[in-house]
Amino acid sequence: MPRGGGLMAPGARLLFLLAVWTLAVLARRGAGKAGDGGWQRPGPGAPAALAEEQRCAVERRADLSYSEFVQQYVRPLALATPPTPHYAFSRPVILQGLTDNSRFRALCSRERLLASFGDSVVRLSTANTYSYRKVDLPFQEYVEHLLYPQDPTSLGNDTLYFFGDNNFSEWASLFQHYSPPPFSLLGTTTAYSFGIAGAGSGVPFHWHGPGFSEVIYGRKRWFLYPPEKTPEFHPNKTTLAWLQDMYPTLAPSARPLECTVQAGEQVLYFPDRWWHATLNLDTSVFISTFLS
Repeated sequence: MPRGGGLMAPGARLLFLLAVWTLAVLARRGAGKAGDGGWQRPGPGAPAALAEEQRCAVERRADLSYSEFVQQYVRPLALATPPTPHYAFSRPVILQGLTDNSRFRALCSRERLLASFGDSVVRLSTANTYSYRKVDLPFQEYVEHLLYPQDPTSLGNDTLYFFGDNNFSEWASLFQHYSPPPFSLLGTTTAYSFGIAGAGSGVPFHWHGPGFSEVIYGRKRWFLYPPEKTPEFHPNKTTLAWLQDMYPTLAPSARPLECTVQAGEQVLYFPDRWWHATLNLDTSVFISTFLS
């Protein structure tokens, strides 16, 4: 065949297609690594129960104004003396498009956080309802040795979890880049609670004041009950154990409101005194804004 015929020999064509396929796979892997901030590491897989709910039962709202938020989701009940509002909230809501935290997200990659805070001492809590035990250790040690998928057989007081006990002065250089939801409530102040936890980890049912929760990397599944409906759970069993053992036995009318919050696209508003449990479906980085 003439050299200028433009046709490729079968062997050369096969090598060419193999090279194109290899480059495409590498590109996808690179994109995935950048997309998860480097937090999804090779190793033992996550428990099989880590899946999103069949249908999100929490309302999603985009372009919600502050007045609409107050009118539709906030209901002041009474005023104490001195006047501090006591709120009851009609229901949770997922708010979309409120802020752009892409800069904060970039700073929360595994590489950047280890470079900035690897030597900082962080306080870990046990993953049970009342967080009885606290353990202090360097952030790098937590990330490299304790950030692994949850063992379904472990009890909550045997599972250490980084969330809530932040040294705000030491982490101020990070928090200053976070843009919280622009909705505040009369008589409340805001406080951040930053965390990183492995797949299958989470906190079993508990309640406290209102606030917002945003996932920076990963996914977090929420289970919520109104204040008057106390869930059936053991305070020292993990959310994963509850999901595997108790959840399948619940009648449809007894099941909680559920939804999985995705990274970088939405913020969950959790109401005052609502029972809630959380389950990280991936290794997750997240931040809550408490209205206290």
